[in-house]
Amino acid sequence: MAVVNRGFEGRGEASDRRLPPGQHLTDDFPVLSASVTPLIPKDKWELTITSETREQQHLTWDELMALPAEHIVADIHCVTRWSKLGTRWEGVSLDTVLAEMTTEATHVLATSYGGYTTNLPLAELRGGKAWIVYRYDGQELGALHGGPVRLLVPHLYFWKSAKWLNGLRLLLRDEPGFWESAGYHNHGDPWREQRYEFD
Repeated sequence: MAVVNRGFEGRGEASDRRLPPGQHLTDDFPVLSASVTPLIPKDKWELTITSETREQQHLTWDELMALPAEHIVADIHCVTRWSKLGTRWEGVSLDTVLAEMTTEATHVLATSYGGYTTNLPLAELRGGKAWIVYRYDGQELGALHGGPVRLLVPHLYFWKSAKWLNGLRLLLRDEPGFWESAGYHNHGDPWREQRYEFD
């Protein structure tokens, strides 16, 4: 009897090559949250970007809407093993949002209304890899899915795409977020099945 280690099978047949190992496809968009869903009116929403020197920039809803919008089509993958292919979003690239911020930071802690946090290397948010999104599938992003604004980092497990985004703290060293402090993997690459701390 052959023994095959987890993940050895590769990316599967051509028909499912977009599906990371250990994942299954869904047509739904499951709602999973670590806390009660906050309801934030657009006129009260604000994003605060804090540099490693504590310099702050603030972005209101109207200022976000004035930035160049991008349409993103991306596959998303949840740590609970569902994947949804070809999701459609609209938002602003993190490259645009961070363009005027001079920093030597290596990491970012994304913060949310409701107290949620998640950490990412700054390099994972630059180079066309991440967006601040406010529309999903042609509609305003609903509160259950993180509206009015969420982070979208589709190449990592979806817990890294913080819902109800209200802050980005630029850091000179890594600082674990909510799930990372509870035993989830620090990086969260679906193709490497980095779900939990020792994966």
